[in-house]
Amino acid sequence: MDIRKAFLDYFGRKNHKIYPSAPLVPQDPTLLFTNAGMVPFKKYFTGELPAPTPRAASCQTCVRAGGKHNDLENVGYTARHHTLFEMLGNFSFGDYFKEEAIDMAWEFVTEVLQLPKDRLWITVHESDDEAERIWRKHVSKERIKRFGDKDNFWQMGDTGPCGPCSEIFYDQGEEHFNSPEDYLGGDGDRFLEIWNLVFMQYERNEAGELLSLPKPSIDTGMGLERITAIKEGVLSNYDSSLFMPIIESIAELAGKKYVYEEG
Repeated sequence: MDIRKAFLDYFGRKNHKIYPSAPLVPQDPTLLFTNAGMVPFKKYFTGELPAPTPRAASCQTCVRAGGKHNDLENVGYTARHHTLFEMLGNFSFGDYFKEEAIDMAWEFVTEVLQLPKDRLWITVHESDDEAERIWRKHVSKERIKRFGDKDNFWQMGDTGPCGPCSEIFYDQGEEHFNSPEDYLGGDGDRFLEIWNLVFMQYERNEAGELLSLPKPSIDTGMGLERITAIKEGVLSNYDSSLFMPIIESIAELAGKKYVYEEG
């Protein structure tokens, strides 16, 4: 299954304009690299520029090797982190908000990707009664967990657009992961975050103040590498078809056999 194409085709049918991946070095003095799919659209979220379309979707190449979103220290220690990755995202610039974003996300993961519903868990911000109410249309209350700002409030940097978020997790199974860190919200690999739905409502200024955005908007991000590994039934992103051809070529050139446990 070509997940990248399936995602863009799905949101194209939902009247989203499809954008190509923007450069890794953004035209933004607050960022060293493009670290999320929403970065090319930042000025539309803040209202600095009028959005040329109310809805957009993309597959954005991102680097997280410094700054607020720094995955560098996790690379090599987990099966799910990379310095460079592709982020699938759909965006609304003052068009739809929480309900339609949640409904489309659920439809895509359960009907297009056909992930088993009994493996999916949801988190929302501890203050977000509305998001939980909407999710209750799709999942039982027991599968919805509330967390604070650390886990369920997203911002692109120290300043800029931000807001509470809701995340979709995939349970890879306790038969594979049973460390003390393998709980929802923990640092283990059992519960894998696959999609983050950010409800962009604020802009944080240099004084740290939260100012309401002119129009509440939607910014979502799903890691292509993670969802590919899940669909292919492997427990490490590096064992998926996105990485194995590269790894096998390196192993052949080095005259070594690749074994994941040995790196």
